[in-house]
Amino acid sequence: MADQNDEESGKAGKKNPPPPSISPMDIGASTSTSASASTSTSTSAEYQLKKYLLLLATLVATVTYAAGLNPPGGSWLEDDTDTSSRHLAGDSILRETNYIRYIVFYCFNAISFAASLVVSLLLLLLHRGDQGWLLKLTRAVMVVDLLSLMGAYAAGGSHDRFTTVCAAGLVGATFACISFVVPCMIFKQDKAATATRSPGDNHEHDHHHEHDHEQSKHEILLVLAIFVATIAYVAGLNPPGGFWRSTEEGHHTAGNPVLQGFHPIRYKFFFFSNTAAFVTSLLAITFTAYEKVDLKAVKVPLCGLIITGILGLAGAYAAGSCRDSKHTGYVLALIVPVLGCIFLQRFLAINLQHHFSFGSGSTGSGERNDLEKPREVIQLLATLAATVAYQAGVDPPGGVWADNREGHIVGDPILLTTHPGRYRVFFYFNSAAFVASLVIMVMLQSERLVRGHALEAAMILDLFGLIGAYAAGSSRDTSTSIYTLAIAGGVLVYVVIHVVFFTLDHHHPGSKKGGGEEAKKEEEDMMEKKREVLLLLAILAATLTYQAGLTPPGGLWENGRRAGFPVLLDKYPRRYKAFFYCNAASFMASVALIVLLLNPTLYGPGIKCYALFVCMVAGMFGLIGAYAAGSSLHLGTSIVDLALVIAVFAIVVYVAIIRHGQQQNKEPPKGEAEGSKNQSSTTTTETTHGQSSDVMMAKYLMLVGILAASVTYLTGLKPPGGLWREDGAGHDAGNPVLYDVDRHRYNAFFYSNSTSFMASITVIALLLSRMILGSKSNKPLWPMHTAMLLDMLALLGAYAAGSARDWCTSKDVALLLFPVLAFVLLLFFWKKGPQPANT
Repeated sequence: MADQNDEESGKAGKKNPPPPSISPMDIGASTSTSASASTSTSTSAEYQLKKYLLLLATLVATVTYAAGLNPPGGSWLEDDTDTSSRHLAGDSILRETNYIRYIVFYCFNAISFAASLVVSLLLLLLHRGDQGWLLKLTRAVMVVDLLSLMGAYAAGGSHDRFTTVCAAGLVGATFACISFVVPCMIFKQDKAATATRSPGDNHEHDHHHEHDHEQSKHEILLVLAIFVATIAYVAGLNPPGGFWRSTEEGHHTAGNPVLQGFHPIRYKFFFFSNTAAFVTSLLAITFTAYEKVDLKAVKVPLCGLIITGILGLAGAYAAGSCRDSKHTGYVLALIVPVLGCIFLQRFLAINLQHHFSFGSGSTGSGERNDLEKPREVIQLLATLAATVAYQAGVDPPGGVWADNREGHIVGDPILLTTHPGRYRVFFYFNSAAFVASLVIMVMLQSERLVRGHALEAAMILDLFGLIGAYAAGSSRDTSTSIYTLAIAGGVLVYVVIHVVFFTLDHHHPGSKKGGGEEAKKEEEDMMEKKREVLLLLAILAATLTYQAGLTPPGGLWENGRRAGFPVLLDKYPRRYKAFFYCNAASFMASVALIVLLLNPTLYGPGIKCYALFVCMVAGMFGLIGAYAAGSSLHLGTSIVDLALVIAVFAIVVYVAIIRHGQQQNKEPPKGEAEGSKNQSSTTTTETTHGQSSDVMMAKYLMLVGILAASVTYLTGLKPPGGLWREDGAGHDAGNPVLYDVDRHRYNAFFYSNSTSFMASITVIALLLSRMILGSKSNKPLWPMHTAMLLDMLALLGAYAAGSARDWCTSKDVALLLFPVLAFVLLLFFWKKGPQPANT
């Protein structure tokens, strides 16, 4: 089924392809454009941009999965047997206070989650020359995905008249812009293209290379817009200050934001800024990914949308992370020293460039390509590992104490009191994974470390740290932790057995015996593309399930002997076990797949015999099963979820069967395939030569900045230690607990986190301005690289201060840098010996 779907374009995947179409107006539209016609009229944009569409589907599925398990408004903390307002602990507050809005949000969110998974699976079946019904189906599902995401945000983030009007107005304006402005722009561009079209091939050839140059920049913008949209979605559904968990007549209603009552102006500014960032990023995604929009013509409007989204996040962070004007001013003022540091280094670089060379060494294009493949994989893995580990460290499993009773302190982790040994195992495994991820991202610019595979080995150590943290933090007894670890072992055993039986047949029909070097290279390219798709899907499932396993749906008991245990475990034990084991199976299978996919010797036979595809599909089934079991405590809603699951996979299986039959009955002509391959190879070589090291450095800096901005934005709005639930002596509801309990620790976390966030968006904004102005390499990027290094150090400081409650433990987190660095360097020197013999 996937033998030919993924390509005679292993090299073509590196060129800058035409963008995909995810706009509602492009369903059923032709895929040939003036910019891409000279490249290939038979290759769809969706096929060429699998990585970016999978990234979009991954992050949308991540946020909708979390929102489905923990819906806006929070959950009830205690049972209420009163006949007037009967509810159970762990049930959604919004379901009782505003049932219609809850149903609208739940349906839109579930549709968006299911559509994201369907897009991921359909992209596995998409072939190079597809222009028919499968391509249209993929586009239609992507449209449904984004429209459902907007609907879920509008329904889940609205709590009063202002937020309802604001969300409905901005979302409606975005939809109207997509429906009317974009088609008008395309019509004008088509008329202009028709009037200026010349029959000469040279003009089309030059125009194609110019399009590739512009598209290289827009790929970065697409990734940035995706991250802005997803973190704004999460923050809009979970505003700073939390939600009221009880109703008091004349004062507040359960499920309403606490910040809305005490600081209404601050809350309105936060909501408007966050919503503006959300809708502008979705609009930017549409402009970037709409294949008929001339990328050069919309460069300035597109960058304007992205900058608006970044400024919206900055304003929302400044308003939501603070409770007084003084601290808000401090946060905004942090931009000044960051800019000063960057421009000072740039001034020194300009003055010293006559004596020193700041450019990167000249590396051959083929050698750089061989390095970029593992570098991209490791960077993506390290980024997402750092994201989930940071969030889990500052918001630990088991929750935090809500009061001072029975020998514990408010804001301290509950597991630290009830299960101290288990908590320490989780904490140090999670911290090791986080620190290792930061070290790997910083050292990715060393070509020697990438070439020697030292960072890949360190990444495997990073993944083992996540496995240990998950096993310790997701359960409360040793036997369950052992069962969880056994799932990962079972996946590895299955893959080995499957591969062993497959390799018994030495004359497997899928093996290629002829063709020489070209056939071997083509097979390697196909294998690499399949590996990329499987890797992204495995990262999707691991990202979703790690945090969900540590903070299960329904919330956690905060008092009594069951403090730290899931509410769902006591109220609906069978439902909780179904959620737990489905979620654990998906996480362990995904991490095991990632480990296998990092080694060519292991993933080659596994992909050829479809063993890794079977594991991936099983992980997807576990993911949707966990969502159906945990997203609602009511049987009727779960039945609807299961029906949606069955329909989704029935469609995917039906499509897979049809595609498999079509591929057996149809074989592409050899001449066409060779021509396409040669054209791809030629275009790839030219594109690679034209792509400077500064562009690669800009992509690296942008992704690292996105990581830091994502995690620091959400944790700044929801700081470690929790928030006060009620007013009390010396504190207000919605204020950070840590600020009143340990102010020095809170200030260390707050300013480190804020410095990291502001440094990230400043560097991102400077990179965007560099794209708009078309700056050349005479202005070096290393000053921004140094600022990003300081950004990583600030992120590490925020984690050390926010994840622990004593300075000795915080010191241990910082000291974890040294064994991780020693491990990487040991691997490097161990593998350094055989390299000269190969060269």
